[in-house]
Amino acid sequence: MAKYIYQYASWPNFTWDEKEVQNLLGKLRHLQGRIYGQISTLGFTVKEETILSTLTLDVVKSSEIEGEILNPEHVRSSIAKRLGIEHVGVENTRRDVEGVVEMLLDATQKFNNEITEERLFGWHSCLFPTGWSGMTQIDVAKYRTGGMQIVSGAMGMEKVHYEAPKSENVKSEMDKLIVWLNTEAKLDLVVKSAIAHFWFIIIHPFDDGNGRISRALSDLLLARSENSPLRFYSLSNQLLEEKKQYYSTLQKVQYSSGDITEWIIWYLECLYNAIKSADLKVQNILQKALFWNKHEKTAINSRQRLMINRLFDGFEGKLKSSKWAKMTKCSKDTALRDIKDLIDKEILKQDDSGGRSTNYELVLD
Repeated sequence: MAKYIYQYASWPNFTWDEKEVQNLLGKLRHLQGRIYGQISTLGFTVKEETILSTLTLDVVKSSEIEGEILNPEHVRSSIAKRLGIEHVGVENTRRDVEGVVEMLLDATQKFNNEITEERLFGWHSCLFPTGWSGMTQIDVAKYRTGGMQIVSGAMGMEKVHYEAPKSENVKSEMDKLIVWLNTEAKLDLVVKSAIAHFWFIIIHPFDDGNGRISRALSDLLLARSENSPLRFYSLSNQLLEEKKQYYSTLQKVQYSSGDITEWIIWYLECLYNAIKSADLKVQNILQKALFWNKHEKTAINSRQRLMINRLFDGFEGKLKSSKWAKMTKCSKDTALRDIKDLIDKEILKQDDSGGRSTNYELVLD
């Protein structure tokens, strides 16, 4: 029977192909530097909005990986309130939302603080403020005292995908990880975030919440790598998009005798995709900011402003006069007048796709 990585005598002395990792890391670091350079040109309000959107996405998607669906508006309101960002949103948010937001903000805003057992216990208590995970009562703010298996399948026909170290070894395993997190200074912090994520998942120290805490640990080390609490990309969102490969890579490398090249490469590629996606978003934000600067003195009514912003923010499908009327709650005649006015001002144009109905799109320089 195949042994798990922690059952080898070399554990936890990981090895990897340095050349392969460095090639990908250089490409990733270049993109990381470019996006931060672009972000530095954004105005304060636009920067705040981008940070708020990214953190909201990170919280929502990290929970979604575990099958827990959070209300994005509740998450957004909680983050805005804690960061002192002016935001008209939900007054009272749920306790579980407040907890997961508190954990992420502690990780990303206080990234230079020491990582301690007490801090990890604090994160765990944030995730499970009632002491329950669904219908199951769990140990909160303490390491698990029972076995831990990752299983799937119907009752009586379960398939074991992974069995974590025995509970009596968890404390000593976590002590080693925590010392390494606070003392290892030679490694690039992006590579360190990949290793920390994997190492924590292998130990699986808590009854529940291990995935979310491992991703918070990654976010903390990535914030350190940038020396900034400002978040402009969401690793959790990308992990959700690549969820199948995420789990299959973890499952494959858990049987390694110590070489974790495959995991680090996959993690760096996933992170690269997350930053690339954010790069496109920032380009759009810059384009939007330039547009409104250009049209600062152009007469644009509230319906037109709403629809222009929607077009910049990811409009689904084609823009038609009927859709304009529905979204702005006006008559079709009013919608057509609004559209014609923007065409005259060279803000909108008819698209070239043809078809039975007329579609419109933004005129971009």
